[in-house]
Amino acid sequence: MTTDPQTIRLTAAQATVLWLTSQHVVVDGSEVPYFAGAWAIFGHGNVAAMGEALHAAGDALPTFRAHNEQGMAHAAIAYAKQMRRRRAMVCTTSIGPGATNLVTAAALAHVNRLPVLLLPGDVYASRRPDPVLQQLEDFGDGTVSVNDCFRPVSRYFDRITRPEQILDTLPKALATLLDPATCGPATLAFCQDVQAEAFDFPADFFSRRVWHPRRQPADPRELEALVAALRDAERPLLVAGGGVLYSGAGNALATFAERTGLPVAETQAGKGALPWNHPNALGSIGVTGSSAANAAASGADVVVGIGTRLQDFTTGSRSLFPDARLFQVNVQAFDAHKHGAFPVVGDAAAVLETLDAALRGWRSQGDGIDRDAVAAWNTAVDAATRGDDTTTLPSDAQVIGAVQSAFDDHAIVVCAAGGLPGELHKLWRTTRSDGYHLEYGYSCMGYEIAGGLGVKLAAPDRDVVVMVGDGSYLMANSELATSVMLGHKLIVVLLDNRGFGCINRLQQATGSPGFNNLLADSRHATLPDIDFAAHARSLGAHGEKVANLGELRAALARARGADRSSMVVIDTDPLKTTEAGGWWWDVAVPEVSDRPEVNAARRDYEQRIRMKRNLS
Repeated sequence: MTTDPQTIRLTAAQATVLWLTSQHVVVDGSEVPYFAGAWAIFGHGNVAAMGEALHAAGDALPTFRAHNEQGMAHAAIAYAKQMRRRRAMVCTTSIGPGATNLVTAAALAHVNRLPVLLLPGDVYASRRPDPVLQQLEDFGDGTVSVNDCFRPVSRYFDRITRPEQILDTLPKALATLLDPATCGPATLAFCQDVQAEAFDFPADFFSRRVWHPRRQPADPRELEALVAALRDAERPLLVAGGGVLYSGAGNALATFAERTGLPVAETQAGKGALPWNHPNALGSIGVTGSSAANAAASGADVVVGIGTRLQDFTTGSRSLFPDARLFQVNVQAFDAHKHGAFPVVGDAAAVLETLDAALRGWRSQGDGIDRDAVAAWNTAVDAATRGDDTTTLPSDAQVIGAVQSAFDDHAIVVCAAGGLPGELHKLWRTTRSDGYHLEYGYSCMGYEIAGGLGVKLAAPDRDVVVMVGDGSYLMANSELATSVMLGHKLIVVLLDNRGFGCINRLQQATGSPGFNNLLADSRHATLPDIDFAAHARSLGAHGEKVANLGELRAALARARGADRSSMVVIDTDPLKTTEAGGWWWDVAVPEVSDRPEVNAARRDYEQRIRMKRNLS
C-alpha cells in the first residue's frame, strides 16, 4: 500500500479480483455477491498473477478447478441460466489453447444471451520476450493474438494492456452482463505481464456496490397498437420465450392468460413459463412443437411473441404463422423488429402487467383454447413415452417417460444437443419454470454434463438429471470427474444409439443414404465396443448399464440414493422418433443429384418453402 489513504497499490490482477468481490445484487430479498465464483485452469499466462490474486480472495470469490476450459465455461454459463441471469461466474485461462478452448462456450453464451465474464490470458503487452510459448504471430499485424477470436462471440471485448485500464473496462463489462438487452459474454483479454504490474488505484473504486435489475417499460404507442390488435383478433396466440423466465414474468403471464382466455405456446427457452397442465397451456411450438400449439399457430390471426428471438425452430423456418399479424414484446429492439413484427420494446413482466391493466374486463372472442386438441396431444404424449419394464432398445421418448416417472417435480432435467432436445421439448412435463434446462440456442454437443454441474451449483438441494447421447458424451465428459471432486452429485442418463442418430435421420429424410453418422455407417476397421459405465467409474462416478426400461427405473432409484454422481447407460433405437406434433424445418436439399430420393426430397422442399412468411 501507498501512504496516500485515497489509493491502494495493487497488481492489476489483484485489483480486478477485489473489484469483482465488491459487486453485489439482490436475489430473493438478500444481498449476495454478483460473481458466485471463478473457474480457473492455470497456465503460464495466468498462474502467477491471477492465480495469486484468486488465492488471496479465498471464499470471497471461490475458485473452482475444472478439467477442460470449454467445460468450465459451460458450467459457468449454465449457472447463470439457472439463476435466471441474476448472478454470474468468471472464467480465467492461460493464453493459446487454454483461451481458444473458451471460444465455443463464448459463442454459446452469446447466442443464448447469457452472462459470463471471460478473462483469458494474453501475450506480453511489453513484447519483451516475444514470441512467448503458445503465441500466435500474424505476419502482417503485430497487435493480433488468438484472443481476437473472441471479438465476434463477445458482447463486450477489450484487451488489457495497462493496469489502469481496468478502471474503465470492468464497469463496462459488468454493465453488459447486467443489462437485459445486451446481456452476453464479456471478454477481457488480460496481457500476462500487465496482470502482474502494480498501480495506485483509487480506494473508492473498490467500494461495495449493489446492483438492481432494470425493467424497461414499453412505449405507450407500441402498447396501444398491441392492445388494439388483441381486441380485434379472432384467433390470437401468445408465444412465451426465455425472456418470460429471465424477467420473472411467469405469474404475470398466467394472470394475463387466465383473465383474457388467451392460449399460450412455449419455445425451448420459454418451456415452463406455464405449468404443463395449466388450462391455457398448449405446450411447445414449432419444429419440435405439440400438435395443439402448432394448429393454433397456423390458424392464428395475431401472434404475440413475448421474450423470444424467433429462432427458426420456433417459427417453423418462418412457415408456421404466415398470415398472422406478428407482435414482438422484447427488451432488445433487435429482436422486437424481426420478421416484420410490430415491435413492443420492453421488459416482459412490465409489459404483461400493463397489458393486463389495459385489457381488464376483456376476453378473447369465444374460447381461444381447443380443449380437444390439448387432450389429444396429451394422449399422444402418453403413447409416445409409454414402455413396459421389458422394453429393450427403446425410443428416446420411452426413456424420457421412464426418467420422468422416476423423479418428482423438484428435479431439473438438463440437455443440449441431438435428438433429445426435440423430444424433451415435446414430451417433458414440467410444473416449475426452473425444472427444465435446455441449451438449444447453440445446440452445443458437450454442454450437457458441464452444464449439469453449473445447474447443480445453482440448485444444490435438487436432483439434477442430465440426459445425453453417446456422441455428445464422447465429445466432452471430463466435468463428470469435476462433479465428483466438488461433491456436486449429478444423475446422468446416457442414451447409446451408437452414433449421431438425430443427424442420421435428417440425412435420410433429405434423400441421402445413411453415411458417416452412425458408427456402423462410417469408415471403420472395427466397430468400437465402448463401455460407458466403466468409463464413468474410471472418473470416480458410479456407473452401470441396463438392458431394459425396468432396469433403468431401478438404476435411477439407486442413483437418487447414491453418495456421488452416477451414470446409467441404456441402448436405444437410432431410428425411432416421435411422429406426433412437429413442423417443417428448412434444411436445404441439393438442386441436382444422381439419387432419385434426393430429387424427390428437393421437389418436396421447393413446395414447402412457398409456405414461408411474406415480409413485404
